[in-house]
Amino acid sequence: MEETRESKLAPEQKAAAVIVSLGADKASKIYKHLSESDIERLTIEVAKLGHISPDEMELVLDEFYKTCLTQKVVTDGGMEYARAVLEKAFGESTAQSLLDKLSKSLKIRPFEFIRKSNAKNLISFLQHERPQTIALVLAYADSDQASAVIGELPKEKRIKVVEAIARMESASPEAIKVVEDSLRKRFEGMVTTDVTTVGGIDYIADVMNHMDRANEKYIFDELGKSDEELAETIRKKMFVFEDIVSMDNRSIQRFIRECDVKDIVYALKGSDENIKELVFSNVSSRMAESIRSDLEITVNVRLRDVEEAQQRIVGVIRRLEEAGELIIVKSGKDEIIA
Repeated sequence: MEETRESKLAPEQKAAAVIVSLGADKASKIYKHLSESDIERLTIEVAKLGHISPDEMELVLDEFYKTCLTQKVVTDGGMEYARAVLEKAFGESTAQSLLDKLSKSLKIRPFEFIRKSNAKNLISFLQHERPQTIALVLAYADSDQASAVIGELPKEKRIKVVEAIARMESASPEAIKVVEDSLRKRFEGMVTTDVTTVGGIDYIADVMNHMDRANEKYIFDELGKSDEELAETIRKKMFVFEDIVSMDNRSIQRFIRECDVKDIVYALKGSDENIKELVFSNVSSRMAESIRSDLEITVNVRLRDVEEAQQRIVGVIRRLEEAGELIIVKSGKDEIIA
């Protein structure tokens, strides 16, 4: 087997060498994506670099190419796919070395299979697990996946899982390995060597933001009975339909323009007078009168339809906030400067 040669330069010197090899034009494009501190450190290393032999430069660029390739195949196809590609290209020893380096530098999350599995499979797989096990696995899932799984769990287990995720701060490598080993036969997994921050209030708030209104209300009602303070802490990190009372008039007017009038009517059907008046005061008199008229003739509305309409409006608000077109104030966290 061909011996793998590596550059003896320090990591920061290798970065400087790559920048030098790219030339000023391409290097300037990379600089645009770096922080000021990284730009300063990199520029200093470039200035200190001095002469590098062609052989040394070739080693640096070869290592850089392999690192880029490793990251791409891991991102595109997962660890096992990456391992197969790299072993075929560079041999087993080099492949393992590249994957080890990438794992340390990127701190790749465990339970990689989660992000490639659909919610239906995850629900089927996790529903009979202990709440603590489900919480650990979902803490590494995308929030919409976690929300879908929690929403389908038995009612008493939903509360325990939400509480377990909210109280979670870190997970030891040993705990993660035990869970991953038990799942290995059915799903691909990987183990991190570091203690990793998982779960927590911000995460479960994001999960709850993706939850349907019926489950959201049930979970908060039940969680409030056992730990009112925790329920309130999570709620303060979220944005729910009733929170439109905290929005400024311009933001209210903005999201109303994006909403279906039928959704507004249904949403207001289940709202108190304060919310109704807030909406009426932010639409034209003609539209306000039309909505009032629709509210009067819209009868025998199912609670589920009201909740779904409210959820769609909240979805519009979150989308507009992400686009920077309106402002959501959460628990006094955001300060508005006129």
